[in-house]
Amino acid sequence: MRLFTFTLFILFALSQYNYWYGKNGKLEYLALKRDVEKQRVQNEELTQRNERLFAEIRDLTTGYDAIEERARSELNMVKQGETFYRVFQK
Repeated sequence: MRLFTFTLFILFALSQYNYWYGKNGKLEYLALKRDVEKQRVQNEELTQRNERLFAEIRDLTTGYDAIEERARSELNMVKQGETFYRVFQK
């Protein structure tokens, strides 16, 4: 009876070792689960960035308002007959 109990204990220990540390074990599963969650968050951020870029492209190709706004803000351009004022704040 002692040999049978000892054999069962060894089999149980081996199965637990495989469950936790073996190939595709619990620890590897948890690490992969964390990696998948990180990748999902990164994909969501990139999707939002792409949506913003597509909206900007759409604005630039469909109307002149976005082009005019960009020319005014980035290139400091003004229309003919306008006066440019720069306001400094303390």
